[in-house]
Amino acid sequence: MGFINFLIELLKDPRTIIASWITMGVAPTLGFIFLIVFIETGVVFFPFLPGDSLLFAAGFFAAPDAATGTAALPIMALLPIVWLAPVVGDQCNYFIGRFFGRRIISSGKVKAMTPERLEKTEGMIEKWGPLAVFIGRFFPFIRTFMPFISGISGMRWARFTPFSVLGGLTWSTLFTLLGYYFGGIKIVQDNFELVIVAILLISILPTVIGLLKAKFGKKKPKTDESEAA
Repeated sequence: MGFINFLIELLKDPRTIIASWITMGVAPTLGFIFLIVFIETGVVFFPFLPGDSLLFAAGFFAAPDAATGTAALPIMALLPIVWLAPVVGDQCNYFIGRFFGRRIISSGKVKAMTPERLEKTEGMIEKWGPLAVFIGRFFPFIRTFMPFISGISGMRWARFTPFSVLGGLTWSTLFTLLGYYFGGIKIVQDNFELVIVAILLISILPTVIGLLKAKFGKKKPKTDESEAA
């Protein structure tokens, strides 16, 4: 239950969680940030970790304080960490999918990998090819399943890796710098929790819309067939 409570608090208020890490020092904080981003990306069992909001909050702490001109986290140390974590995570997840994917899906242990989400990810790969690896990076759940299913599908490593690296670098840089440049604005500071919720909702909205389309789009042909009969 302690780990579940930690995840709930991390989802609700990553700023407070990171602030508690900072009291232990910069190096442990960077290590925790690397670990969370890596696990969300590299371990198929944890697709619900809040990568977007965590990066935004980390960027917030890397911005210089208006009064002192110093930052709790050095941006030049933070950026290499958030670049490396998703790239290494994708590689790990790809090879998990390649060598153990079918067995893991058959076991039913990945509860978050519903048939709808699996179909959505496979549909992206079928439509966009390796470009789906880059696009999928920006969608929660999909970014965890994409390298895993790329490995299962037999996508060649040489095709997967360039799009994986580009997606990981773009995604991590974007959300970290959003926090860095906009986290210091007073209205953002005063409503930080609402901003985090907004980031989460905006991130998952395309995935929800895609799943709804996939679900309800299948029912129409059956209706048409019954009417024809």
